[in-house]
Amino acid sequence: MIIMTTLTLKKVNGDSVFTKLSFTSALLIFVTLAGIVLSLIEGGWPAFKEFGPGFVFRNIWDPINGEFGAAAAIYGTLVTSLIAIVIAAPIALGTAIFLAELTPKWVSVPVSKAIELLAAVPSIIYGMWGLFVFVPWFSEGFQMWAGMNLTGLPIIGQWFNGPPIGIGLLSAGIILSFMILPIMTSLTRDALKSVPNVLREAAYGTGATPFEVITKVLLPKVKNATVSAGILGLGRALGETMAVAFVIGGASRIEFSFFMPASSISSTIAQQFNEATNPMHIASLIGLGVVLFIITFFVMGFARRLLRKSS
Repeated sequence: MIIMTTLTLKKVNGDSVFTKLSFTSALLIFVTLAGIVLSLIEGGWPAFKEFGPGFVFRNIWDPINGEFGAAAAIYGTLVTSLIAIVIAAPIALGTAIFLAELTPKWVSVPVSKAIELLAAVPSIIYGMWGLFVFVPWFSEGFQMWAGMNLTGLPIIGQWFNGPPIGIGLLSAGIILSFMILPIMTSLTRDALKSVPNVLREAAYGTGATPFEVITKVLLPKVKNATVSAGILGLGRALGETMAVAFVIGGASRIEFSFFMPASSISSTIAQQFNEATNPMHIASLIGLGVVLFIITFFVMGFARRLLRKSS
């Protein structure tokens, strides 16, 4: 009886310690996040005080005259992230289906490992490859062809109306899609692998074709995981810095052509922060950080709410 009581006390004490450590870890994360937010708001407050809420909507960034606005950087961030998701999502889904369902193990295993290694490549490497390899090819290939064949199309023609210089919104979006593709593919493939084989066998037993099994049985089962993979990819695309800074061009203006140079929030901060000497310039850059944090927070929150509704 005494031994059992001692073991029970030890178990209770161990559970209590574990609970307190878990609570401390969660609290530490919350405190760290709150500290980051407060520091950003404090640093960017002079810009918000000087320009008011219009700082978010002003399409001007002139460090020489001390006039700043975030509209161009916000536009570049959203457009490049949207392009990246539109390109990466179907490719990631198709690749995951191929690796998980349609190819033998001796092919899927090495290809999966290679994809996971791509996720570990530093972003600056993607940026350098994009600038020195992709941009010249893109300029002489697709941009030249698009300028001759797509600019006359209604509505979308203006997207491809620009000089074939290689850098710009579309180049940045494509490079971002390469960066988020590995993680989206890996997560979707793992989700497909986690589906019990009994569901596949039952579907094939009723005479379903592989296409029907994938589209009517497996994909509905991994819908939430696929959306979660897209959320993670979008989060990385919104905050990516160096790769975008290499190929977006750095022009602080809003252009409807995807071939024109532009800027993003993170690339603007990275390119100008070390050279900023004017206190208002520094405050405006920190203010861009506040705006990026808010955009990411709302995008992630909306995506997770949509995910809860669909589950």
